[in-house]
Amino acid sequence: MRIAQPKARFPCFQTACNPANPIFFRKPDMTYRQTTFIVNERTAEEFSDALMAYGALSAAIEDAYAGTEEEQAIFGEPGMPAEQVWQNSKVLALFAGDADVAAAIAAAAASLGIAVPPYRSEELPEQDWVRLTQSQFEPIRISDRLWITPSWHTAPDPAAVSLQLDPGLAFGTGSHPTTRLCLQWLDRHLKGGETVLDYGCGSGILAIAALKLGAAAADGTDIDPQAVSAAQSNAATNAVPARFFLPDALPAGQYGIVLANILANPLRLLAALLAERTQQGGRIVLSGLLAEQAGELSAVYSQWFDLDPAVSDEGWACLSGVKR
Repeated sequence: MRIAQPKARFPCFQTACNPANPIFFRKPDMTYRQTTFIVNERTAEEFSDALMAYGALSAAIEDAYAGTEEEQAIFGEPGMPAEQVWQNSKVLALFAGDADVAAAIAAAAASLGIAVPPYRSEELPEQDWVRLTQSQFEPIRISDRLWITPSWHTAPDPAAVSLQLDPGLAFGTGSHPTTRLCLQWLDRHLKGGETVLDYGCGSGILAIAALKLGAAAADGTDIDPQAVSAAQSNAATNAVPARFFLPDALPAGQYGIVLANILANPLRLLAALLAERTQQGGRIVLSGLLAEQAGELSAVYSQWFDLDPAVSDEGWACLSGVKR
């Protein structure tokens, strides 16, 4: 089964899991070996699958240049083609500690008719992977009255509006500045009774928050079926009637508020579409752009909207305005 981060607005990874994955089936005192390769875009997917076929417990693909000036963002948004992997990828394969790693790698490479790429292997001690993951996610305070709370925590303020949301396959947990900016905008500006569209919904966090803050209806759309499924599940967990669709299934019509938390390039290309989806006198909220890109995006969207000054957080910006 291949599981992919469906929202690649920011550098992310693709991963596959073997049914024997130790995260789910642990043995006492078991150790593992993590093996790392650098391969090109033509090899990454097939090599990861081959490693799985020859004994890897899991395989992940990351940008080989993550954290450097050569880091390559990949993204996919409704109505746009999605890039799948980076030009140079890092493949990380996890093996059981007693596996014949060299033999598995040789067999995987031979099955593809390629030479064994250079690799580095290191031992990883057994850990409580679930507890380790959970320890990295604490409740997030968005505003005086709005919190994002993982299911393994109790809401810090029982009187506040709390969204229950666990980190998962879809982008959007409230931890990234662009998501926070959109949530803070909703908290400040929703008066109640609005209709809302979250274009590129990821986890569905913005549509769910809008309903919890008083919106009358909220829809979301995403190009990835897993994101749509995750968003539907998150809406059910939070007991709100948000609806989520693949782009072709999104009902026709306009909304009082349109939110798009995506990268600057798709925001630029989708400007006319997003404007068409916004009612006259309605509001648009744009995020996922860097602060230095706000001026350029303002010039594009000012064809349809009277825009407020950009609001920024940690170098990221949020634009909002009213449709003329």
